[in-house]
Amino acid sequence: MAGGRVTLAAGPRVIVAGTVTPPGDKSISHRALFFAALAKGRSEIGGILTGADVKSTARVLRQLGADVAPVRPGSSVAVHVSRFTSPASRLHCGNSGTTTRLLLGILAGEGIRATLTGDASLRRRPMRRVTDPLREMGARIDESAAGTLPATLRGGRLHDIAYRSPVASAQVKSALLLAGVTAGVPVTVAEPQPSRDHTERMLGWLGEVIRAQGSGVSYEPSHNVIEGFALDVPGDPSSAAFLVAAALLAERGELLIRNVCVNPGRTGFLAVLARMGSRVDVTGERTAGAEPVADLVARPAPLAGTTVPPEEVPALVDEIPILAVLASRAAGETLFRGAGELRVKESDRLEMIARNLRAVGTDAEAVGDDLRVRGSDRPPRGRVDTAGDHRLAMAFGVLATARGARVTLSERKSVAVSYPGFFADLRRIGGASRRRD
Repeated sequence: MAGGRVTLAAGPRVIVAGTVTPPGDKSISHRALFFAALAKGRSEIGGILTGADVKSTARVLRQLGADVAPVRPGSSVAVHVSRFTSPASRLHCGNSGTTTRLLLGILAGEGIRATLTGDASLRRRPMRRVTDPLREMGARIDESAAGTLPATLRGGRLHDIAYRSPVASAQVKSALLLAGVTAGVPVTVAEPQPSRDHTERMLGWLGEVIRAQGSGVSYEPSHNVIEGFALDVPGDPSSAAFLVAAALLAERGELLIRNVCVNPGRTGFLAVLARMGSRVDVTGERTAGAEPVADLVARPAPLAGTTVPPEEVPALVDEIPILAVLASRAAGETLFRGAGELRVKESDRLEMIARNLRAVGTDAEAVGDDLRVRGSDRPPRGRVDTAGDHRLAMAFGVLATARGARVTLSERKSVAVSYPGFFADLRRIGGASRRRD
């Protein structure tokens, strides 16, 4: 079975070689679809991620009355909307927290009545971080007693807000900004540390008035109509990080990773890898829409442990699983501090990283918001429970390429969320072989 238990084993010598292009950036793909649905006229989006989460966004937009072309590999996606309408049934957001939280902001601003739900994993994830400030703006929203999905919007006229978020979250910030866009009211959001700024960049690119203020941002309605646009989505740096890691763990070779978004809010993992002793070159810098893009060249390198402080976490939160895997092969100890946000992802990633590293022979523990990993040169061997989490499946799939490794994944189909062709690319560029149990 394609999604069943798979044992991955590295060859006698691990060599990395070739050129690979990661799939379109997931965060930008979501936002491109949402802004296209808010624009007047036809929009065309190329390079869009074809993973399950982005398909969830396309599906719910169709339920709201948008004309969204199928999201297929190798095809651009055309989007046209006359107006949003209340859906005839619940909006099922699959496993996508980005779809859910950004849509809550958009629909609250539009005054659309709708109920949002998702799969079992998504229904466990916290929504009050978005619904509470939306209520402060005037939205009427009902949700479960635990503050989780399903959530029902019942209208309400929104007013301006100056909100101080207790967490650095691009999803919270973006939901409030999108509520301001659709309701036509000013929004200011302050965060403990800066989070990803794809929404702000896209708003500015589309002609809206958006200003960064320290670790916060403010939006002032221009009352201009957002016009249809054409955009090519660059490669996802979070997906590229797994390819970089595979190159670092190899014994010989060089890997070229093309067309990667190098937004400073997304490349914190490169700074951490540099401290650990990596060899990753950033070349051919250019722009795509409002985003900086470049090619990455990665080569094998011996790594040393480091400390990742809380202020660095927002710029590399999705890369902590693969950084922890690399830390397990590095000399010394690596400490990730203030990474509690990983406890409310698709799984309790912080605990699952530590548990799975121990399962393959690494000394690791998660205590509170911190993760500690002590590196070893012993070949990793054991069974990994991915908990259906795509980032865990990819991270431990990379670990399985280490020399002498024998790692069994509980499943691998979860990678369809963000990188459907991941294991095919991993085999193509490197030395891992695969055997079914």
